Amino acid sequence: MGLNVSALADFNNETAGELVVKAIMGGSTIEYATVKEGIKYKEPINLFEVDLQIADGRGCVTNAAGTASLTQRDIEVCQRSSHDGLCLRDLDTKYAGVMQPEGSYNETFTMVSEYSDQIVKGFQKSNDAFIWQADSSGTDCVDGLNLIITGSTAGVVVAGTDVPTGTNVGDMVDAQLAALSDDVQDREDLVTFMSIANFRKYITWLRNENNFYFDPSAVENRGSILEMAHPFANLKVVGTSGLNGSNRIVTGPSKHIVVGTDLLSDYSDFQLWYDINGDQLKHRVVTKLGVNVAYPEFWVSNDLA
Repeated sequence: MGLNVSALADFNNETAGELVVKAIMGGSTIEYATVKEGIKYKEPINLFEVDLQIADGRGCVTNAAGTASLTQRDIEVCQRSSHDGLCLRDLDTKYAGVMQPEGSYNETFTMVSEYSDQIVKGFQKSNDAFIWQADSSGTDCVDGLNLIITGSTAGVVVAGTDVPTGTNVGDMVDAQLAALSDDVQDREDLVTFMSIANFRKYITWLRNENNFYFDPSAVENRGSILEMAHPFANLKVVGTSGLNGSNRIVTGPSKHIVVGTDLLSDYSDFQLWYDINGDQLKHRVVTKLGVNVAYPEFWVSNDLA
């Protein structure tokens, strides 16, 4: 990613228009998940489950019943990095150069805050797509949620398989909610994830279904995440950029999604410095990222691409 100025005219005395910085909003699936830090390569998710058996009757209970099971699901992280160097002198012949400080020994980029903000948000958006769409059969070292929360994974239930439209997507959400295991129906972290495009279809369905219950102010817009509560249910419906281009819809307890990383602050911290040897403004971002689901049997998928 070099500093491409080919779209700008060479410097002249014409009045310059406002330089608008393109906003790249970061994905936020990680907000709903459980985060496991300190993973350098691969670590187990340790699961502990008690099958409690209650005996009826009077007197002494002498027969042991019930089990306590310890199981594991591994979570592996992939290194994801970005680095680049910008030659600030490429701006000298462009109008944008007037925003730079005077002098030929220039080590300052006046748009550094916008530049760094786009790096961080762009990386966050890319990571959100990775969480959902990573494919170990391709260039990724692990699978994302699209390949984990699927009918081919033991325990995952398939329901609500029609192609989402503005007239049926809410019914598909209801079908997935009904297909959830009774063991998690009362949880407070139940979430239905879908693409932002399908979330907008969901809003259309909700508005057309019954205007009396639709409140536009109930839709929260947080970057590339759109969220609202599903009517009359302990369920949040979330549109995420990580599922853009996909009709996949999944429902389950969001805290059962485990996102692994080396250090959580890696997602917002990065290095930005001026390299006097190369006369360049350089940046470096390095993170590790992986994902798994603790209990796939408590998830429902429509299994659409």
